[in-house]
This record gives sequence, structure tokens and C-alpha cells, in this order.
Amino acid sequence: MRVRELMTERRNPATENMDTMSALELVTAMNREDAIVPRAIHRVLPQIARAVDRIAQQLAKGGRLIYVGSGTSGRIGALDASECSPTFGVDAETVQFMIAGGERALVIASEASEDSTDSGRTDIAARKPGKRDVVVGIAASGSTPYTVSAVQYARSRGAATIGIACNRNSELGRTAEIAIEVEVGPEVLTGSSRLKAGSAEKMVCNMLTTGALTRLGYVYSNLMVNMHLKNNKVLQRGITILELLTDADREIATKTLEKAGMSASLALVMLKKGVSKAEAARRLRKAKGNVRKAIED
Repeated sequence: MRVRELMTERRNPATENMDTMSALELVTAMNREDAIVPRAIHRVLPQIARAVDRIAQQLAKGGRLIYVGSGTSGRIGALDASECSPTFGVDAETVQFMIAGGERALVIASEASEDSTDSGRTDIAARKPGKRDVVVGIAASGSTPYTVSAVQYARSRGAATIGIACNRNSELGRTAEIAIEVEVGPEVLTGSSRLKAGSAEKMVCNMLTTGALTRLGYVYSNLMVNMHLKNNKVLQRGITILELLTDADREIATKTLEKAGMSASLALVMLKKGVSKAEAARRLRKAKGNVRKAIED
């Protein structure tokens, strides 16, 4: 690999005088470049949609989604994975992350770790990926040895694989079953892929998990009916959701939530169908957690 040939490593002519810009000129230039990101993502929406369906298919089998990356890419995978449990109520094992250098690399840079193909294989092998799982490799360059080797190993074990990169015809894209290559162009600060490339990676990850878990019924309408009601703000959100979706007033919504053990999805089924907690739980089990099916079937 010749780094200078990668689009994400090229010098951006629009910011060659960056160090002489005023603060307003600098942030204006960054804002102008950032606007490129959603347009670049728009061009690969069919690939993202295909990935959403593949992830939903694997999770429906009881499989796991495992993000793999190094540096910024690894941290983005970790961020998305850590948000899925409180947002959708899925077990923390369902959406996981793996970062070169281990969890310590989340806060202390471990750049050398990304060059180890052995570590990539060893780390993913410890997760025992199989035919029900899906492994998503994230690498702005699309050539990070740690990430590519992990995806290669996972695919050899029958796992579904997805590669997110910011360069066309990347090694990661060729290695994965589904390639999502978002061409955002040169960075404002040459080679600093935490900028446009990082934003693109985060936006794609948002789509993958939100899309897949919505497809599986962890969302009702556009509301987070499976979120964990662990603090007052979220509890109030849960009560409001029940008020919005049923004819219940605030008092009834609150009492039903309490009867449901503070489970918004259980409470919603109870109120929508006029059934007990036990019956609502039975409906949700039969629907495999799909709230709409539990209500409509």
C-alpha cells in the first residue's frame, strides 16, 4: 500500500493556507468540507440498506454484531455498540466491539497495534464468530492489517461480514461480503481521518444498528419502546411514549409501567391489548421481541 495514493491521505487544496486562516475562515472551511459527507453517504445507500438487512437477518438467528477497528474507527465502533443496549434494550453481548490494543486503546492511543495481522486474527478468534454472527470492519483507509485480518478470519468461519471504508476498491471492501465505501475525499487537515472519514463512519454505524434493530421490532413507530428506564429523564420519556401511543393519561401510564416492572414495551402491550403483564410477556416472546407484532397478532 502506498499511503499517498489513498484519497483520505491526499492534501486538500482548499485548506493549503489553513495555518494562516482566521478562526471564522477555518471553521467555515471545515463546515464546507463536512457538507460533503452526507452526499457521499447518499451514493452508497443501497449498500448500507443491504447491510442493514444482513445484520437484521443474523441477529434474528440469535447472532451477534461485532464491530472491529483501530484508532478512531475502533472508538466509533465502541461508541455505537455501547449505545445499543440502553437505546434498544438488547443484551450487551448482542452488539459488541473489538479495538486494536484492547479497551485501553479507547483512551490511550495504540497506533502500532493496527499493523498486527496476528492480533486481528487472535482477538476475533477469541470471540468465536460463527454462521449466526456478523462482523463489521471499520477502517478509513480500508487497508488496516488488524481490521482486514479479523474480517478475513470471521468470514472463513462462516460469519457475515461488512466492511466500512472511505476509499474506493479497498482491501477491506474486497475482503468483506458487503463493501460500504464512502468517498469523502481529502481531509481539511491532511490525513486526519477522525474528521470527515470519522463522521462518515459514525453516520453509517448509526444507520446499521438503528436500521437493523428497527427492522427487528425493537422500535414502535419512531419511539424507543425498549430503552432502559434507568434515570428520571428516561422514565419521563417512557411515560410520555405510553401517553402518545395509547389513550392512557399520565397516572395510568405510570401505574402500568410500575406493574410492568418498568418495561415500556411490556406496558405498551398491556395498554394496547388490555391484557395482564403475563399475557403481554407471552405475546412478546411469541413475536421474538417485535413490539408491533406482539400488539397486532
